[in-house]
Amino acid sequence: MKNTLCFSTNYDSALIGRIQQETKSIGYYNLPNQDTHYIDDYLEKLDKQQGLELLTDIVVIGIGGSSLGTKAIYHFLKPVRKLKRKLHFIDSTDPIALNSLQKDVNFASKTTHFLIISKSGRTIETIAAYKYILGLINDLLIDYCPFTFITEKNSPLEKHAKEVDALIVNIQDNVGGRFSVLSSVGTIPLILADIKIDRVLQGADSIKNSFFNNGYMQDILLQKATYYAKNVSNYPINSVFSYTESLKYFNQWYVQLWGESLGKKQRNSVFNVGLTPIGLIGPKDQHSFLQLIIDGTRDKTITFIKLENFEVSSPVPDITLKHLEDTDIINNVEFSSLINLQADSIIESLKKVQRIPLDEIRIKQQDEFSIGQLIYYYELLTSLVGDLLNVNTYDQPGVESGKQILMEKLQAIKDNK
Repeated sequence: MKNTLCFSTNYDSALIGRIQQETKSIGYYNLPNQDTHYIDDYLEKLDKQQGLELLTDIVVIGIGGSSLGTKAIYHFLKPVRKLKRKLHFIDSTDPIALNSLQKDVNFASKTTHFLIISKSGRTIETIAAYKYILGLINDLLIDYCPFTFITEKNSPLEKHAKEVDALIVNIQDNVGGRFSVLSSVGTIPLILADIKIDRVLQGADSIKNSFFNNGYMQDILLQKATYYAKNVSNYPINSVFSYTESLKYFNQWYVQLWGESLGKKQRNSVFNVGLTPIGLIGPKDQHSFLQLIIDGTRDKTITFIKLENFEVSSPVPDITLKHLEDTDIINNVEFSSLINLQADSIIESLKKVQRIPLDEIRIKQQDEFSIGQLIYYYELLTSLVGDLLNVNTYDQPGVESGKQILMEKLQAIKDNK
């Protein structure tokens, strides 16, 4: 993975020391080097309980950080991998989405297993979906438990799981939800889909080593984070422009990671700060957002993400169309070349426009190692910017407030019945 910045700034090297200190208390930093024996232990237990070879569909029930990262990695790799099992995601209380999934998956079959994922063990959306599944299968005579619960130690959900004799995998200590994709939150569903978790972790570890051991990524990340933090008033919007459809869900994960981590009140201050994330897919969003970038308010940074080697490609056929002869310039051009030429052309055009900070990330190929790199890169960048903005990167008081109000409204409905 290469990252080229089209801007530069000075940074305080003391930031490295602060982040190194943070690694002692924030769990995600060390996930690339985790002991993965728990995965093998879990697979052995699941095989005894339901039979691994029978499983064809895994339903992931979780919202936000409990599903977005997993979804990002799965959908990045799915187009180029022949996976053993399909992952399905229930990450909404939308009744239409719930009903639609029933058409694709036989919830009552022994070929289906459910992963109930909640860090706190009390996430309303997740518990509601779990109860929905129970309501569908409760009347069936099954001699096994089709559920695995992934949650914190001693959470209410873990206690419930023990009551129903379900499988339990604990989330590693001090790992926040939106930083949890490399924890058991992501490793368990991804290994069940047949994704090479060791390669994902190795990719993440390559970025970790490069940053913490004075490698190439240290200067890049420190410059980029410092530039974003210094210019939070001038460029409060950070757009990621991914030139592959396979990064659609990565963009969604980035939006949560960036927005929920960096939109805060500053420590010991009454001031609110934040950077607004936007996820775009090229080339189609050239036709919806590019005009705003070029001629609109100069308040956005743009990061282009390009895939260097597409595993699947084909050329534009050598066909001449009457009245469209001038389009023959695309004949015999590989689609993989065409999409990157489109990205390069937009980058070149933006470089001619003043006051639009750009950078370009090139990922080598569509594999586990590359997505592991990209995930850890953005986690590190988020932590660095959070430190410089003087916010608590790892809490979410605004979200918690909304959850509390929801609980009060639900209690009022119950009391009025």
